[in-house]
Amino acid sequence: MTNQLAAPEAVRLETLSEESSAESLAAAREMLLEYGRFVIEQPGAARFCFGSLEQEAARLPHSYLDQGGGCLLATIGETPGGFIAWRALSPSPQVLAEAWEMKRLWARPTARGLGLGRRLTEAVIDRAAAAGRRAIYLDTAPASMSAAYRMYQQMGFHPCARYNNTPVDDLVWMVKLL
Repeated sequence: MTNQLAAPEAVRLETLSEESSAESLAAAREMLLEYGRFVIEQPGAARFCFGSLEQEAARLPHSYLDQGGGCLLATIGETPGGFIAWRALSPSPQVLAEAWEMKRLWARPTARGLGLGRRLTEAVIDRAAAAGRRAIYLDTAPASMSAAYRMYQQMGFHPCARYNNTPVDDLVWMVKLL
């Protein structure tokens, strides 16, 4: 696969559900674990709990459906290339009512440069707007996820107050108002 933008018709986004194929769920689980292995390789991620991520992967798609969210698998042709998830957030002094948190955006190294991260993020934004959500929150590590951080900024996410207890160092919390 070359690092050129994939033709939109070559990229398929699948909303994962109980009816998803075993192959789709296995691919999503593997990508979620790839994401976790990437995170624990980064400086400052020593407190990231891979064990809880393994449990999250084992329960897909319910680990997000049960939290008022969902997850998407992106394939390029027949090859799984990306994953993203989201969940509902409870209102708090730092979080608006009717908000989602975007989680676990991952594009496989072979799928990078194809616009897959943007497509997945846009899909979550579109779903949030259609569901009447007021905001989408996320946290990211600009030092190790610089391309994603720049993309979030370009897509209208801006820094906000810390809204979760993610144990990874050097995170930036961001929000996009809808």
